[in-house]
Amino acid sequence: MRKVLFVCLGNICRSPMAEMILKELVRRKGLEGSYWISSCGISNEEEGNDIYLPAKRKLWNEDIPIESRKARKITQEEIDTYDDILVMERSHREHLLRMYRVDYPEKIRTLLSYDIEDPWYSGDFDTVYEEILEGCQKYLDEKKL
Repeated sequence: MRKVLFVCLGNICRSPMAEMILKELVRRKGLEGSYWISSCGISNEEEGNDIYLPAKRKLWNEDIPIESRKARKITQEEIDTYDDILVMERSHREHLLRMYRVDYPEKIRTLLSYDIEDPWYSGDFDTVYEEILEGCQKYLDEKKL
């Protein structure tokens, strides 16, 4: 089973959107038993909060099921456990490498080759959804479990 962890700043917009999108893509391909997918943030400022409502609305509008969850900060155990840690911005990768012991730094990478803008600030959940969807599809294509 491949363990995939999405990481953004607070774990209420981008990383939970990516978690739900990848889970749905995996379900549609009949690969549920092949992946363990989760998300978290590099900050604890949103800890315990639900997915931001505009992010939920976008997922609902795209027929992406949303699981009950609470925002949380990444732990050293997750750094050690997950096979692929997909961050939304290069600065998130830099933060993880600086703040945690990472035995295999290559397992931490951006979901796309560029930063995915934080929709908390931009309000552009449509573009963020499309970029995350693209990144998740590319991820699945490259893994081919």
